[in-house]
Amino acid sequence: MKKDLDHLPRRKQRDLERIVAILHEEFDDALKFATMEKRKRGRILKIVLFGSYARGDWVDGFSSNRGYQSDYDILIVVNQKKLTDEAAIWYKAEDRFTRAIREPVTLIVHTLGEVNDQMAMGHYFFADIRREGVMLYELKGQKPLTKPRSLNAQQAYDTAKEHFDQRFPRATDFMIGYRSFRDHGKLALAAFMLHQAVEHAYHALLLALTHYTPNSHNIVNLRNLAEARDRRLIEAWPRFYKRDRATYQLLKRAYVEARYSPHFTITPEQLDWLEAGTRRLHALVEQACQEHLAKLKAETSG
Repeated sequence: MKKDLDHLPRRKQRDLERIVAILHEEFDDALKFATMEKRKRGRILKIVLFGSYARGDWVDGFSSNRGYQSDYDILIVVNQKKLTDEAAIWYKAEDRFTRAIREPVTLIVHTLGEVNDQMAMGHYFFADIRREGVMLYELKGQKPLTKPRSLNAQQAYDTAKEHFDQRFPRATDFMIGYRSFRDHGKLALAAFMLHQAVEHAYHALLLALTHYTPNSHNIVNLRNLAEARDRRLIEAWPRFYKRDRATYQLLKRAYVEARYSPHFTITPEQLDWLEAGTRRLHALVEQACQEHLAKLKAETSG
């Protein structure tokens, strides 16, 4: 795995240095008052940059009239399962990123065993990280990640089709719930249904194309990961104007607040905008997945 960032402008190198520093600071702070001996032995084993900034094909927001901007994709490898809990360990770091880093930052956190298991199963997502990633930090004495297994064409097709057939219909089913709540004037619950329709569509695409999706309800991070795989998905969500970005953030909040907070509000106009984006997303996800499946199917008989 590469270790240098010479292909990146100096400002972006400084961003990544700052990201690594923030991750260590917040990780140390989260474990500062740990009482269990095992928890005290928690460690960050590796921090890896992957995706467009690792490959060198990133997009800056100012260069795109759609307002799209590549994010810094970061894999954190830890030595204990409990340390993968985003809400308990990493939320403060993510909050600091929004204030300290100009570009978005997407984190995924796994144990070393989880990453190596994914490699052993031949899942493309982690194989790509091992091949294209840049090691930003590695604890002394760590071994390289396991060499990924290669799937044959039939195995790749069967796995991708199973994921798509299971996940994508669930995404479209949530639109039925959305329409029912919307028709009955339950706007907050309608927003929650749209959130689920978006979340499951992104999970479907990531699983079909890479055999991996993070255990996350964060539709901003899921969108970033999915759009990095197929940039046609960018068209689903206009983001050039602040109001559009704010409305998508409102949908992100709906996962919790629409169900539990009496103060969550959303207007019919905002729901209309989100519904249109969700329907565009579903069409784009289905197209991307069907094209991928057709390509894999052709390879099985090639």
